[in-house]
Amino acid sequence: MPEVVVFLGPSLRREDAERILSADYRPPAARGDIPQAVADGARVIGLIDGVFFQECSVGHREILAALRQGVKVVGASSMGALRASELDGLGMEGVGEVYRRYRSGEIVADDEVALVYDPESGLSLSEPLVNVRYAVEMAEAEGIISHESGCAIIAAAEKMYYPDRTYARICAQAGEAAGHGPVGDFFAFVRSRRPDIKREDALLALSRLAELARDPGIGPQIVDQGPS
Repeated sequence: MPEVVVFLGPSLRREDAERILSADYRPPAARGDIPQAVADGARVIGLIDGVFFQECSVGHREILAALRQGVKVVGASSMGALRASELDGLGMEGVGEVYRRYRSGEIVADDEVALVYDPESGLSLSEPLVNVRYAVEMAEAEGIISHESGCAIIAAAEKMYYPDRTYARICAQAGEAAGHGPVGDFFAFVRSRRPDIKREDALLALSRLAELARDPGIGPQIVDQGPS
């Protein structure tokens, strides 16, 4: 019987996750996966990655049903951050910066965290918009690019369909608008530093899940039916 089930995909490599938390790691969640985890006996569920457009996404009612049964559900990083921002007032717990940005309304669209990835290796093949925003903020703070160049980079990324978002494509388009020099500096920055807010949030979520896993009071509630 799994104590903790974590739905994890491209946000974090499984081997890195396992250094923090021993859990039943499953692929990005689709419709029906949360109820299955509850049926399997999970008392803590971590929703990090989930499918967006290629299959039916995790439903709000599924999460609410798990919460009503006493299962603790924590969301972060990607689909988990989005769902937590929508359901935190009803018992789901959100963790991390992506969740905070959804919750505050700084970001609103599903495609902020969407990407395409190789299902076998788990490697990302495109860059989520929320990571691009984070990288621009870092580069501006360190004086690598101006705010104007940062705006040009974000504008170029926003115009792209999410599977097409790679730093090479984004910078090529932004360079035409902002002048190639500053955008070239940004491209060198992201290639060397690889800012990844989704990965950072996934790590925070796993630390939180490890805390919850040690709490024996969390788990499905058994209703006493009385003598038969």
